[in-house]
Amino acid sequence: MSVVQIIFSPTGGTQKVADIITSEWGKPVEKIDLSDPRTDFGSIRLKQDDIALIAVPSFGGRVPAPAVQRLEEIQACQAMGVIVCVYGNRAYEDTLIELNDAAQKSGFRVVAGIAAIAEHSIMHQYAEGRPDEQDSHSLRDFAKKILAKIQKDPANLSSPDIPGNRPYKKAGGGGLVPKADSKCISCGRCADNCPVGAISKDNPKATDSKKCISCMRCVAECPQSARKVNAAMVAAASLAIKKACSVRKENELFL
Repeated sequence: MSVVQIIFSPTGGTQKVADIITSEWGKPVEKIDLSDPRTDFGSIRLKQDDIALIAVPSFGGRVPAPAVQRLEEIQACQAMGVIVCVYGNRAYEDTLIELNDAAQKSGFRVVAGIAAIAEHSIMHQYAEGRPDEQDSHSLRDFAKKILAKIQKDPANLSSPDIPGNRPYKKAGGGGLVPKADSKCISCGRCADNCPVGAISKDNPKATDSKKCISCMRCVAECPQSARKVNAAMVAAASLAIKKACSVRKENELFL
């Protein structure tokens, strides 16, 4: 049995959650990066006794479209799938059920689901510093329960009851497109790391707003802190979700 992380984590929050969970399984971890458009996902083939942790952030209550497309190309071969959606303390809505459906379409046996909290990738005041120590404790406990379920009867694993709606909620547009400011030195790091190729490699100051998914990878990666989103738009968005984010939400396990 091998442990595989299949992760879409543009700014690192989803990766932190995934690492906490898989650290409890006591196995070396192979990592598949769904945010790398250069990977030939169709050539990836798992084994039936593998455990795959499939983790994505919630973008407006949905799975990021590139993550769905790339996940569905993987040959799962009935490997066991643990699906994880990570959100910034507002709501994950249909993210987990959409991820469940995409994983099953790829050929995974979904054996557990987790909804977890991490610091909001744009409005950092929401879920700031999470996953924190309390989150780490609960996620490790979830990991132990999932492993116990798998070890008890790996040949007859039940599917969890995953929350969400079909059809899924309408996907929103990116809206918040980071732009380069005067500190940009055109090093190209943002273009090299953009999950959807929205930034020109010839002119990194140019961003295709139609391709951009507002994942904030370029903001997190820029060594000059030269990429930013419109402050007024962020302030308005922060105010709109303030009430929904005012109460601390906890991680959830679906087993």
